[in-house]
Amino acid sequence: MADNKNQQPAINIEISEEVAEGIYSNLAIISHSNSEFVVDFIRLMPNVPKAKVKARIILTPQHAKRLLFALKDNVQKYEMQFGKIDEPEQPQLPPMNFNTPPAQA
Repeated sequence: MADNKNQQPAINIEISEEVAEGIYSNLAIISHSNSEFVVDFIRLMPNVPKAKVKARIILTPQHAKRLLFALKDNVQKYEMQFGKIDEPEQPQLPPMNFNTPPAQA
């Protein structure tokens, strides 16, 4: 007979259609206090000088560390399957002008 004492109970996770669509972000800003990490996901758009926070995730320090390890593991798996992710030298912030001409009406 199998020992079931070490098995975690199954978690039933649901996701709404709206959340399943996701939100595109090309910038994340991370801040922290002694009790939480705050990750703001931002979308910068070409020729738009003002960017808005599209999502904010607040994590305990323990969950932030778990997220760090999960991201590292997933990046390693991605690179094993698709090849190394290039990290070209970039300024701290993405360029505000994506080398596209300004829109004209």
